[in-house]
Amino acid sequence: MLAYAFHALNRLDLVNIETEKFDKIHDLFAAILGNGIKSQIKQGLYREYIEESEDLATLRGKINIPESIHHKIARRLLLKCEHDVLRENTILNQILKTTVMLLLRSDEVEKKYKDILKKEMMYFSGVSELDPQKIPWANVRFHRNNQTYQILIALCNLVLKGMLPSESSGEYRLASFVDDQCISRLYEKFVLEYYRKEFQENINAYPAQIPWDVDDGVTTMLPTMQSDITLSDKSEKKFLIIDTKYYSHTTQTRFSAPKIHSNNLYQIFAYVKNKTTALGKGTRRAPEVSGMLLYAKTSELIQPDVSYKMSGNRIDVRTLDLNCDFQKIRDQLDKIASDFLTSPQNA
Repeated sequence: MLAYAFHALNRLDLVNIETEKFDKIHDLFAAILGNGIKSQIKQGLYREYIEESEDLATLRGKINIPESIHHKIARRLLLKCEHDVLRENTILNQILKTTVMLLLRSDEVEKKYKDILKKEMMYFSGVSELDPQKIPWANVRFHRNNQTYQILIALCNLVLKGMLPSESSGEYRLASFVDDQCISRLYEKFVLEYYRKEFQENINAYPAQIPWDVDDGVTTMLPTMQSDITLSDKSEKKFLIIDTKYYSHTTQTRFSAPKIHSNNLYQIFAYVKNKTTALGKGTRRAPEVSGMLLYAKTSELIQPDVSYKMSGNRIDVRTLDLNCDFQKIRDQLDKIASDFLTSPQNA
C-alpha cells in the first residue's frame, strides 16, 4: 500500500527492500528511511543560510553595536558580529534526525536496520533534534532545491504521527499501528494510485470535484462535493465514482439489523446524480455513471456486498479484503475495474 500510495518511492534506491519481507511496519519504515537518507547524502544534504552571532577580533558581517560597546567597556578587543553561515541544521534535516533517533530508541526495530541508520546519522552531527510533538509541519516548504526530501518527510510524518508517550517521562515509543485517520488517508490514496499505475493506458483515475445541479445557478454556502476517486474509460462513456471508507464497523445496527451507513449512502447517491446531470447537459446520450462505497473489510460476520439500481444509476457497496496476499488484493481491484469499465492493461 505504501509503495502505491507514495509512488515517489520509486525514485529512491529500494532494490534491496523489494526483495525483503517485513513482519513489522517499523522495520519497513527504518529500511526506507535508511535507503532514502543514504541517497540524499550522495546528492548532498540540503543547507540554508542561518544567522549566527560570534565574538571576533576582525569584522565579519554586521556589527552588533550594543554588545560590541560592552566588550569595549570591559577592555576586550572583540567585536560582536552577526553573519549568515550555510548550515545543514535546517528543519528538513531536523525532522529526519528526530524520526531516525526515535526509530533507534525503539525496541520494535531490528538491529540490522538500526545499524544502517546509525551510519547515516554520522552526517547529521551538526543537526539538532526536535520535540516530536511540537514539529511545525506548517513551516515545511518544498521547492526546486529540496524537492528530493518530499517523500522522506512524508514518511517521517507518518512515523511521528504514530507515536505514543511511554511510561517513562520525556521518552516516546512507536505505536503498534498508525492511527485510523492516517490509515484511512493511506487506504484512499492507495486505491487511487493503484488504478493510476495499473490501468494508465485505458482508464483515467483522479479525485474530482462534482458540481451541484442547481436550477438558478446559486451555490452560495453549498459544501464542496469532492470525490475520493473518479474512474472513467478513455472515451469517457463510463464513469465510476468510488468513495473509500476505513471504519472499525462496516455497517450500523438499527433495530438489531445491520444497515449500510446512511450518511455514506446519501453521499455517494448525491455524487452520482449530480455527476450524471453535469455530464448529460448538452449531449444526446449521457455517459453511464455508477457509484461505489468501498469499505476496508473488518472481522465482522456480515460484510456488505450488494448492488442497487437507483433512479437509473448503479450503486454498489463492497468490501476490500486487505488481510491477504497482495495478488488477491490486486484481483479484487481488477475485478471492480472490469465490472464497471474495462480490463487491466497487463491482463
